[in-house]
Amino acid sequence: MFPQMASGYDRAITVFSPDGRLLQVEYALAATKRTPLAIGIKSAGGVVLVASRRPTSPLASPPEKIYKIDEHIGAIAAGLIGDGLVLVDRSRVEAQYHRLIYGEPIVVRNLAKRVALFKQQFTQYAGLRPFGVIMIYGGVDQRPELFVTHPGGAYYSYSAFAVGRNSEKVNEFLKENYKYELDLKETIFLVFRAITEASETKEELRPENLEIAVIPADEKKFKTLSHDEVRALLEEWGGPEEGAQA
Repeated sequence: MFPQMASGYDRAITVFSPDGRLLQVEYALAATKRTPLAIGIKSAGGVVLVASRRPTSPLASPPEKIYKIDEHIGAIAAGLIGDGLVLVDRSRVEAQYHRLIYGEPIVVRNLAKRVALFKQQFTQYAGLRPFGVIMIYGGVDQRPELFVTHPGGAYYSYSAFAVGRNSEKVNEFLKENYKYELDLKETIFLVFRAITEASETKEELRPENLEIAVIPADEKKFKTLSHDEVRALLEEWGGPEEGAQA
């Protein structure tokens, strides 16, 4: 996957390779592509965050992937679970600190920027390593917002973004079918279509394998949907949920 000649430059994050790359940052980014699918999308109706989750054992409950950061902001931690928990805690502290100092909620862009700066510090000091996590932040300020932070400390604004297994197919589908004018339910249905187009099996669209959170544009309140709510949406959408249970 990585060239053999790079091995002499990938043991310290502070050393650039001859072609100007920080290989440990690239390895951290590669770790995020091995995780279950995670999707964030914004529209006129609000923000939808969707994460595929599977238990690692029949005796284990699947780990949480979507987190409430503030009343109006949610986040998906896509990558190494432990790294994600550290960044979720950091995100919550940043949001709380902003409320305490300024007496108002933090905007999504500023939260993403602060966490990105925190992640960047782990790319330039010896004895540290980059976070193997992409953070997807969705929230509603004056309008719906979606930001993504990468292991190297960069952050970007997106209309829709997917990472993890089959994310290339999902992103291609969203490029062709995304419309900002969708309401919240239509946005969720668009995500269902994207997952269906990209998945090799119907397992991804089982309610127990999907974690969904929304931030409606009118209410500006983060909400995680229950299994029953997800099941009802799948049935209303009319997708392959019935076939998935067969």
